[in-house]
Amino acid sequence: MSDCLFCRIAAGEIPSTKVYEDGKCLAFMDIGPVVQGHVLVVPKEHFANLGGATDEIAGHLIAVARKIAVAQMKALGSAGFNVITNQGAVAGQTVGHLHFHVIPQFEGRAHKWNWDAHPYADMAEAAALAEKIRGAL
Repeated sequence: MSDCLFCRIAAGEIPSTKVYEDGKCLAFMDIGPVVQGHVLVVPKEHFANLGGATDEIAGHLIAVARKIAVAQMKALGSAGFNVITNQGAVAGQTVGHLHFHVIPQFEGRAHKWNWDAHPYADMAEAAALAEKIRGAL
């Protein structure tokens, strides 16, 4: 897509600091990192989000994200990592092209995610929701 930022980066029209590239995807340094070493993994083909991607592309991207995360730990000395994708503005997606954030985490300066847990009223509520999800599969 000619107006998609990540399509233009994948096509080489906009420069990026590449970390990895193959026939299906590109991994490059995020220009607004959560922490130093933050990498984005994007498919070369345009998919708006994970829900719209093929199983083949989704699987390939997560395999590459894992490789990048392991390399971050080895090369940067990170103690862990986060692999994140957002779907839709409500989830924080700001670029309408599927991408995974691979974020290294370091002891003593790890980024903490806000996680406000809201327990189920009871397990019957969880079971009813699980049944709805199974029905949609």
